[in-house]
Amino acid sequence: MFAFVISRVLQALPVMFTVALISFAMFAYVGDPVAIMLGQDFTVAQREALVRDLGLDQPFFVQFFRFVANAVQGEFGLSYRLSRPVLDLIIERAPATLELALTAAALALLVGVPMGIYTGLYRNSWLSRAFLTFSLIGVSLPTFLIGILLILTFAVWLGWLPSFGRGETVSVGGWSTGFLTWAGLKALILPSVTLGVFQLTLIMRLVRAEMLEVLRTDYIKFARARGLTNRAVHFGHALKNTLVPVITITGLQLGAIIAFAIVTETVFQWPGMGLLFIQSVGAADIPVMAAYLLLIAALFVTINLIVDLLYFAVDPRLRIGGGKGGH
Repeated sequence: MFAFVISRVLQALPVMFTVALISFAMFAYVGDPVAIMLGQDFTVAQREALVRDLGLDQPFFVQFFRFVANAVQGEFGLSYRLSRPVLDLIIERAPATLELALTAAALALLVGVPMGIYTGLYRNSWLSRAFLTFSLIGVSLPTFLIGILLILTFAVWLGWLPSFGRGETVSVGGWSTGFLTWAGLKALILPSVTLGVFQLTLIMRLVRAEMLEVLRTDYIKFARARGLTNRAVHFGHALKNTLVPVITITGLQLGAIIAFAIVTETVFQWPGMGLLFIQSVGAADIPVMAAYLLLIAALFVTINLIVDLLYFAVDPRLRIGGGKGGH
C-alpha cells in the first residue's frame, strides 16, 4: 500500500508541473496588469519601475521557474490587483468555497443515492418516473439558469431566502463559518442546491444503472434461490457492488464541485475562491489565476489518490489481487 501511494505521488509530479506551465502560459499574455495597477495617469518611468518590481521584464521561463520554486515553498507571490499575498487571499476565501462545495456534495449524496436505489428497485412506479423526469431536467439545465430560477422563485417572489452573499459568519479557530448562524445557513441554501443539482442527478442515474445491472447477475439470483429476503438481497448484496463506480464518480465530482463553483459563486456573489478567480481574470491578476488552477489540480490529484485507496476498502477483489501481486 505504501509503495502504491508513493508511485501515485511520483506520477502526480509531472502532472502538476504541466498544469503549472499551461496555466502560467495561458495567463502570462492576457491583459496588461501594469496598466490596470497604475490606472490612466502614469509616466513611462513609473511603468518601467513597476515592471521591474513585478519581474515582468524577465524572460517567460525565468518568470515561470521562479513561480514554481516559490509555489513549492507555499508562496505564490503578490496579487497585482490587491497587492496582497496570493496565499493569504486563497486562505481567506477557501472556507466559503469549501463549505459551499461540501454542502452541495452532501446534498447530492444524501438525496441522489436513495433516489437511485428507489428508481432501480421500483423502476415502473410513478415516483420513479417523476424522479427520472427531475433528473432529466437537472442534467439539461445549465447551472447559471438553475441559480437564476431559484433566486427568482425563493428570493424575489417568495422572499424566503437571500439572493446573494454569505450572510452572517463567525470565526472558529481562524475559520470563518456560516454553519453556526441562521443567516449563514439561509444564505447557503440556494447556492448549494444550485451547485448540487447536476451532481445529484448524475449520482442518481449512476446508482440506478448499476443497481439494475447488479440485480440481473447470477449471484443475485442464487441469493434469492437461497431464500434471502429482498432487504438482504438488495442492501446486503446488490448495493455493496454498486459502490465502486459510485465512489469513483463521487470523488471526481467533489473536485469538480470545487473547481467549477465559479459559475455559482458569480451568480450568488458568494465570496469564495471561484469569485476571486473571476475578479482576477478581469484585472489580469496572473499570480492569483495561476495559483488557483495549480491548487485545483493538486485537489484533483489528491482526490484521485483517496478514491484509489477507497477501492481497496470497498472491493475485496482488489485486496486479493494486491496480495497475490505482492507475492
